[in-house]
Amino acid sequence: MDLGISGKTVLITGGSKGIGLACGRVFLEEGCRVVLVARDAARLDEAVAALGGGNRVTGCKADMSQAAERERVAKLFPDVDILVNNAGAIPAGGLLDLSMETWEAAWALKVMGYIHLTQLYLGLMKARGQGAIVNIIGAAGRSPRYNYVCGATGNAALMAFTGAVGGKSSEWGVRVFGINPSQTRTDRIISLSKTKARDAFGDESRWEEMLKGLPFDRLIEPEEIARSAAFLASPACGYVSGAVLDIDGGQAFRG
Repeated sequence: MDLGISGKTVLITGGSKGIGLACGRVFLEEGCRVVLVARDAARLDEAVAALGGGNRVTGCKADMSQAAERERVAKLFPDVDILVNNAGAIPAGGLLDLSMETWEAAWALKVMGYIHLTQLYLGLMKARGQGAIVNIIGAAGRSPRYNYVCGATGNAALMAFTGAVGGKSSEWGVRVFGINPSQTRTDRIISLSKTKARDAFGDESRWEEMLKGLPFDRLIEPEEIARSAAFLASPACGYVSGAVLDIDGGQAFRG
């Protein structure tokens, strides 16, 4: 299927690894120009090289936890057709385990990062009468658990934000929607699983035990999330706005 997004410019935060890098690869395959944003310069250079470099792939070093950096990115790349908000690293832990400084730092990157960058690009897209904003959120927002309370609460907030903004933005020709991935094969899922194993068993080396019983007996592949993002951002799904798609293999409905 030709998704009809060839020639579009796509900006992806957290683009140096995991789901963000997979999004870069998929959008490139669809003929888009891709801007990868990440705060680790070395890893960003590796990501650009992994996608083949050239004039259709650009790397931008920026820290999305900082308001001034978000504003700088929007000024450097104002003509973005599709924004993929993906940068975020909220740690696992219960309410009594995480300091308020940890909450604030985590939310500065993912929650406020998504909100502010959406605000910046929504204004630009509204002026042009077209655009799409994809928020990669997380299944914990739909099924909160105490041992991931910071992330679950942040994700729930972003789900509400996506619905509120996406319900209005369609009036301006702009679509805002979200994707809730469940456990996906990334460095981050390993880190979170190690934290959970340490809490459960006192031994983080048993982290793989935290992943038993997954739907289809496997983790989600990053490319599966990326292909969903590209499809939903395309004219093929041109009536999608305000919705948040759960990609969890039906896990939320299992007993």
